[in-house]
Amino acid sequence: MTRNTLVERRIKFLVAGSFVVLLAFSVRLVDVQAVRAAGISAKVTNELTKKKILPAPRGTITDVNGSELARSVISYRVIVDQSIIANPAKLAAIAAPILGMNTANLTAQLTGSRRYVVIAQSISPTVWNSLTASIKSYNENLGKSKDGASQQLAGFFSERLYTREYPSGFLAASVVGFINQAGVGAAGLEYAQNTLLTGTDGEYLYENGGGAIIPGTQQVTVEEKKGNSIKLTIDKDIQYVAMKAISDVVKSSHAKSGTVIVMDPKTGQVLAQATYPTYNPADTKNTDPSKFKNPAVEDVYEPGSTGKVITYAAALEEKKITPLSIFTIPYAIKVSDHTFHDHEKHATQRLTATGALAVSSNTGAIQVGQTISNDTLYSYLTKFGIGSKTGTQLPGESSGLLSKVKDWSGTTAPTVAFGQGYSLTAMQATSVFSTIANDGVRVAPTVIAGTSDASGNFTPSAKRAAERVISPETAKQLRLMMESVVSASGTAESAAIPGYRVAGKTGTAMRIDDSCSCYRGYTASFIGFAPADKPAFVVSVTIQAPQGIHWGGYLGGPVFKKVMSFVLQDKRIPPTLTQKTIYPLNEKDLKASQKP
Repeated sequence: MTRNTLVERRIKFLVAGSFVVLLAFSVRLVDVQAVRAAGISAKVTNELTKKKILPAPRGTITDVNGSELARSVISYRVIVDQSIIANPAKLAAIAAPILGMNTANLTAQLTGSRRYVVIAQSISPTVWNSLTASIKSYNENLGKSKDGASQQLAGFFSERLYTREYPSGFLAASVVGFINQAGVGAAGLEYAQNTLLTGTDGEYLYENGGGAIIPGTQQVTVEEKKGNSIKLTIDKDIQYVAMKAISDVVKSSHAKSGTVIVMDPKTGQVLAQATYPTYNPADTKNTDPSKFKNPAVEDVYEPGSTGKVITYAAALEEKKITPLSIFTIPYAIKVSDHTFHDHEKHATQRLTATGALAVSSNTGAIQVGQTISNDTLYSYLTKFGIGSKTGTQLPGESSGLLSKVKDWSGTTAPTVAFGQGYSLTAMQATSVFSTIANDGVRVAPTVIAGTSDASGNFTPSAKRAAERVISPETAKQLRLMMESVVSASGTAESAAIPGYRVAGKTGTAMRIDDSCSCYRGYTASFIGFAPADKPAFVVSVTIQAPQGIHWGGYLGGPVFKKVMSFVLQDKRIPPTLTQKTIYPLNEKDLKASQKP
């Protein structure tokens, strides 16, 4: 074999081998790029690209006029990529004052090789803009120097969040409530309407660097959707006046707590529900959890003399008495094995039913109650809503406490007749007076005027359930009788408003102390409406465990006057023009009025 032939053979073997190798590479290339491309791509994507939730803002809560009581605002989580920070100390010196951080501590957080380090949570857009502007300004000035480009600062990134704000602070905390750290409603309407207020979260993709987000790689794939918003029936201005008035009297009387409710008796809409003490929903960290309750619907108490209006309404409706029926009113009266008495000692009097109500006589109320059966009295209590939730849509609402007639003792009926022996909430008590103000029709209270979807489309709340409890005639008679309470002869002259006819009832009830399961202290209250001849609004005042003077007329009357006076002026209710007619209060005056 010649040398040339041997070379040619070797070249052929080399070419053939190369062809086989190239063919193998080609087959592998086709397999990777065509046959298995999708799978490999997906694997890479899964390993390097991750999906994360983009939080959605909660819906707003506003007052009836659109003033925001709770809102979600954009904020930012500040993160850094330590691997691209060339000068941690300098960057910290610029950023620390803006972020309100210690410079040395921030320097330590900026130093290292980690790709994802959280520096601050929930900073405002203003702070974030100030931070980025300061770094940009530094870099621009540095860039003008010869070697400035290599020393420029970088490393800060942000993630968009939402922070819940409560612009009115303490003002309506018991109604609005707050959210917890997880962004879920924890009290008030934030809790009760959490599903409605919660938005639909979006999604974004990010590149995964060693198990952490690589800052700046986020890409939104699904936009978040804001939750529905709620418009309340609460009027912020009226709420402010009510809060100021009740907080002042609670402080001055050293009471445990106090509540004011303002209601439109025709619609059941609550214009104000103020409770003191209260809390700041934006800062609940060190707050006593008991303050998160809403006493207006959660705390129950025996109403005392404000409950007498139910006894009188029942007897009037059943035609057992008239406003002019004469009763002999002793200081004390014995029923079964117990002697009941009035709050102040007095000689035996001959009063009309109106007069007995005006001076808030317990012995008079007992006698009025004795004109009807226990079953009848019980039925009117339930018709007025005692023992049932009012349905305000506020969380934790109590039904109150009312025993069945079969469980009554010999002293239960007389006790119930003057407003003790059963318990209710301040909202239930307000509803009782609203029923009388509304010509005998009970309309379920509400604090929600309607809702709006993410696009702003408003849907009013459904009309509230209404039920006739007493006739219009009985309601009218009772309103006239209740005007005498606010007269010079009644127990609440302090509630009178010049130029307006006012009707109402005081209450000074013995208070159950849970710590001893005994009566200790008092509940002072006044509930009324105006104008009495054509009631537009009801205002109730309840003060728990005041120290010293504890009469409902003395403490509650002035609060009612302050709040109702503002409401009448704010809503432009004209002064009363019709002549006021008060029934005679005693037998002597009745006879004098009947003389030709």
